[in-house]
Amino acid sequence: MSVDLLQQDWRHMPGVTGEGGGLHVGTDSERSIVEQNGRPGQPNPSINLAGTHLVAEGNFTLKASFTDVSADASWAVYDSPPVIADEFRIEPAGLRLTLRGDELEIAVFDGSPQHDVPRPQPTHNEYATISNPEAVLSVHRSGDTLEIASGGDTVSSLPLGGVFKSGDLWLGLSSASGSFQVSSLTASATEGAALRTAGPAIAQAEQSSDGLQALVGLIRPDFRLGAAVALGPLASDADYARELVDNFGAVTPENAMKPQALSPQKGLYTFEEADAIIAIAESKGMTVHGHTIAFTEAMPRWMQELPTGSDRERRDSAEALLDYITTVVTHFKGKLDSLDVVNEPFDVDQGTSFQQNIWYRVFGPDYPAVVSQAVYDADPDVKQFINENGADVPGTRQDALLKLAVDTNTLGGHIDGVGLQAHVYDLETDAISADDLTTTLNIFEAAGLHVRISENDVTDDQGTDAQAEQYAVVLATCLRSRACVSYTTWGIDDRYNWWIDEDGSLQQGHDYLFDHGQPTPAYEAIRRVLGN
Repeated sequence: MSVDLLQQDWRHMPGVTGEGGGLHVGTDSERSIVEQNGRPGQPNPSINLAGTHLVAEGNFTLKASFTDVSADASWAVYDSPPVIADEFRIEPAGLRLTLRGDELEIAVFDGSPQHDVPRPQPTHNEYATISNPEAVLSVHRSGDTLEIASGGDTVSSLPLGGVFKSGDLWLGLSSASGSFQVSSLTASATEGAALRTAGPAIAQAEQSSDGLQALVGLIRPDFRLGAAVALGPLASDADYARELVDNFGAVTPENAMKPQALSPQKGLYTFEEADAIIAIAESKGMTVHGHTIAFTEAMPRWMQELPTGSDRERRDSAEALLDYITTVVTHFKGKLDSLDVVNEPFDVDQGTSFQQNIWYRVFGPDYPAVVSQAVYDADPDVKQFINENGADVPGTRQDALLKLAVDTNTLGGHIDGVGLQAHVYDLETDAISADDLTTTLNIFEAAGLHVRISENDVTDDQGTDAQAEQYAVVLATCLRSRACVSYTTWGIDDRYNWWIDEDGSLQQGHDYLFDHGQPTPAYEAIRRVLGN
């Protein structure tokens, strides 16, 4: 079987558009993950996640032709999508070919743990000179051998065919500093093997009449249980897709709607992955909470470096930021139920002073009102929230959040409520009691504000029973208050729960309701809450 991949679905791949029977790949296809200190971090090139991927049961051959390469052209074939976290990407097994003039770089990753996760090193890396950069490039896998050829001439033969062991092939196209055309792209099975195209795993998931959202609907029909989601596992992992569709009625794009994902360059917008998540949610009858507009982290370099030294510079920078808000909110108008218009405005040390981010430097301490009004002008119907951590229990930080929401509305803003993140990283210091949360909800209700439990996750450091009890307390308390309008957990399955320790090592967390496709005690505790 042979597949003309140019005729497949590429609609939701950033930086890639159909053009003249082929594909055009632009610089917006090569993105990077911004580090917490604001520096550009790990490259995060585009992959066709929501469109077509291949299932190859045995050996295969892929062929591609590139033309009009202005600087560089990269073609990647992955065994699985990468795991994308807030500040890093776990590089999967696969092959990446990069063409620069007559030089072809060949990089192979075997999927083994990296010593330095944000700067992954290939298992094999070599450079070859090819005679015709527009000749057909081919990748042939035969058993344990991986052969790369140009114009029919073998460029490299490697004993690394085993990197493609899952049977799935995910395709990436990107350019770091230019653009190029893909004039042909085909796949075929060889030596009696089978090959077929496939869509995202989420398309096959069906809603359950006995899942968590169905149960909560018996208690409060207007209440939504939500989860933060990423497009990679939605597309590739049937367990993850089933867990979401069975149990949740709302989604929050974990990273796909942050500024660095939506506008990697000034005036350039890449809505494709966010649009794909929204389309998935709509197809499954789920609502979408947008995350986020004004934020200190996850901002592209162009946004971080807007000048603020003079009144003229601040006016020009204000125009750029307001244009960003208008463009983004107008694009998603009518598709979002609610939106974090300001995220984590206060300092990271659990204090009450503003973070001195670009929004503060341009607009001053009243920036939340400016942002809120701009959002309202673009979409008056989307519910607006200010989202913050460390404000889940009474105290000075909660007082500051309440005051900020009220003052923002006094200044002409349109804030409907607050998001209480409810991250419980340490049960000794972060635990949330029913009494404290009840008091909190009453305080915000008295001020005329709604509350979202917006990012709940709980450590298992004191065991799964303690973890389960904390999950149950937060949800049960929220459900008892009419001020608490929704509940979201910041992830679904621990298969995708990763963080980097202080020594640089990659660590897997165990904070979610599912673990490698199986429900955890926390999930069962939530079922008991809803059953009662």
